[in-house]
Formats: sequence, structure tokens, C-alpha cells
Amino acid sequence: MVDLDLCYLSARDALKRFRTRELSPVDILEAQIARAEAVEPKVNALACTFFEDALSAARRAEDRYARTDGRPRALEGLTVAVKEDTAVEGRPRTFGSLIFKDNVADHTNPSVERLVDAGAIVHAQTTCPEFVWPWTCVSRLHGTTRNPWNLDMTCGASSGGAAAAAAAGTTTLATGSDSAGSIRMPAAMCGIAGYKPPYGRNPGSPEVAMDVFFHVGPMTRTCPEAALMQNVMSGLHPRDHATLAEEIILPDSFADVTGMRIAWSMDLGVHTVSRAVRANTLALTEKLAEAGADIEEIETPWAGEALAAAGAWGGLIYADEFSDAANCHPDLVCDYTTVFARENETVTPRMFHECVKTIGACWAQFGPRLSRYDAFLCPTVGTTEIPAAWRDWEDPIDVEGKACGIYDVVMTSLFNVFSRLPCLSVPTGFAANGVPTGVQIVANPYDDPTVFRIAQSVEAMLPLYRNSLTRPKLD
Repeated sequence: MVDLDLCYLSARDALKRFRTRELSPVDILEAQIARAEAVEPKVNALACTFFEDALSAARRAEDRYARTDGRPRALEGLTVAVKEDTAVEGRPRTFGSLIFKDNVADHTNPSVERLVDAGAIVHAQTTCPEFVWPWTCVSRLHGTTRNPWNLDMTCGASSGGAAAAAAAGTTTLATGSDSAGSIRMPAAMCGIAGYKPPYGRNPGSPEVAMDVFFHVGPMTRTCPEAALMQNVMSGLHPRDHATLAEEIILPDSFADVTGMRIAWSMDLGVHTVSRAVRANTLALTEKLAEAGADIEEIETPWAGEALAAAGAWGGLIYADEFSDAANCHPDLVCDYTTVFARENETVTPRMFHECVKTIGACWAQFGPRLSRYDAFLCPTVGTTEIPAAWRDWEDPIDVEGKACGIYDVVMTSLFNVFSRLPCLSVPTGFAANGVPTGVQIVANPYDDPTVFRIAQSVEAMLPLYRNSLTRPKLD
């Protein structure tokens, strides 16, 4: 029988119990292995598992806690599931593609390296769609990953496996990557915390260091766990010249939101938002106001222009990768890869340049306005009704009878456009189909502590995963 309380034990509580030797890292890992055996046939969040190696590492961590002359590291003995496109030396790195099904990473991503150096145990890699492009977690290599709260619905993408694993209780910590919302969208769909740090805060592999839209960050069931990971991952790194020397150490707890000025928008003026997401977002703003925050709804007339230009960024940078895959391996790629290859081939250097100019012009409007507030809020995804295997690259999403493109409902890209803004997605409630809803908390450039301060208050209003009543009913 699976011990679900161990599977869902928070990282901070686990570390406390490891230190007192009330609990061993082996105990949690064994519980999560049993949980994976029970739920993976339904959820399909783990692309690869390394359970035997992980058990050996857990035993070493147990010994480290037992030694009176040793000092356990910051994450000693905690399990971490790494998104499968993120390099872990000696482990598969397939990018969700049959083309690279036999590829093995020759290095470890610097942020993951820091987690491992801090004592975290990589026991699994999580699923992602091919070349991390669609918004549903589907590929020919991995199959379909489903939402633990409602198996008919998507867990989101591209870090969908990471979010689903955290929600399903098969890992304590997880990593994701985000260039258009790939951490935050699945975090919202699965009811966890997903953090897109500001550009330069967390180091990435050298090949993506110059992509300012791209971020590696934590995905966890609670915000304190995300902060725990963030404190380890961040900081100057010799293999990523874009990293910042300034260190921000997030505390264990924050002051409440009393006196904070928070702006918000329901739809950024351009997105379609369902009744459930609207109701939960509005309820949150009311609760924050009751808690002492000054809440003001504002207009964002520049958002549509910024979002329309944003696609040229990744389209030009990654066009050749998609074209090479589709042209050289037409029998191996997913059908959506060919679609995206042809779309990316239409992006020109002029369009890229116009994108950069548009971002600057839009920030000239938003930046000064944002500076008058501590933070800005908006929903993460406008609907919970996205089926698990939905072909979002060719079919519209139905939002209460209205046909929408996927970018009409995914509200994350704007905060990759403004890449220096920290952005944390946290749960706000549930829709009638049992799928969580989420809100993005955005702060001024490089003001990481503020998003975690607000998230702490939000999380206290809706504690998930604390007991059997607030966990996915996968049994």
C-alpha cells in the first residue's frame, strides 16, 4: 500500500524529519516509487526512471544524516524529477523526439547541477512534447501525459510531465523550462507552483544562454518548496555568461500583503477567459483586498501588439532545428513538428527586428505603470477545458461555445517578452471539471521576493495537497 502522506510530504517538512532521523530519504523515495507504479499507467508523466541508482543515493543521504561529523546539504535526500529536454549527464536527452531516442547528454544543465550538488536525487526525467513546442504533452516517443486531477484533460505543456509528476505525488521537486509559458501553463493546469525567474537569475546550458525568452525554474506543490529550489539554482555560473552576480536569498516566510499595491487584469484585453477562471480570479482579488492589499484593475492596451510580435522571436531562433527535423526525418517527427517548421520558415529577420522594437515600445508603456505597484496579477490559462490529446496546433479550443486559438487562452507569453520580470503561477481554485485554475503573480524587474511574498498569502487561502481531500483522486 502506498503511503500517500510520504509522497506528498513537503520538502521543508521532509528535511526537518531527515535531520531528526525520524524519517529517511529512503522512506520517501520508496513511497514515491510505489506511487509511480500505481499511477504512471494512468498519468504517464515519467519519461525515464532511475530508481535503483536513486535508492543508492538515498541510502548515502541517510548515512550523511546519521554522521555526527557531517553536515547535510541544503536539499540532501530530496527527490527531483528533471524535464527530459534538460541535460543530465549520462542520461537520455531526447527532446521528446524519436530522432534522438538514443541520445545521451554529455553534460548537466548548470541549474540541475546545483540541485544535485545540494544533495537532491534525480530519480526520474519527465515527459515533454517533441521539441517542447505544443501546449499539450503529446509525442510519438512518450505518448500522452494526462492531468492527475482529470485524466481526460491535459496537464499542460511543455513541462507537462513535471507538473503532472508533482501533482501525482511521484516526486518532491521538479524542474521545468519556459520560453512562452512552459512552466506556468502546466503548473496552473495541475494546481502547483511554477516559477519563471527573471532572465539571468538561473543558469542554463550554454546553447540557450542567449535566448532571453528562455528560463529554467522550479515546479513544486508549494511556494516555499519553489523558494527552496530557487535559492540553490540561482546565481552567477561560469558556463552561462548571462547569469547575474547579485544573489537573492528568499526567506522561509514573508510578511503578509498588508499595504501592498497590486494591479490586475482579467484578460489582458485580448484573451478569452471562462466563467470558472473569472470567478476564481475575482474571488482571489477580493481576498487579497480583505487581507489588506490595495487592489486595482488596470487596462493593458499594448498587450495585443506585444503578443502578436512575440512569435517572431522563437520562430526565427529555432526555425532551422524544426526544418532540419521535418526535412531530414519526415518518418520520425510528430505531425505538429512539420506544421511548426513551416510556420517558423515564414519568419524573416525584418520580423525579428520588428519584434524587438515592439517589445521596447510596449515596455515603455507598461514599465512605468508597473513601477507604481508592487505587483501585477492575471490568470495563467483562460480555460480548464483542454483535452489531453488535443491537437492545439490545428483545432480551436472551445470556451463555453466560443472557438478560440490556443494563444487566445494561454496567457503566459507576455512575461517572456518582458523577460526580466519574475513570474510565479499559483492555484486559485477549481473548475467544475475538477481541473485547477491559476493566477500569475508578476513583479517589477528582478524583484523575486515580492512574487513569493504574495504567493505565500495566496497559498494560505487555498492549501492543496495537505490531505487526502485536496489531492488528485487517482486511486
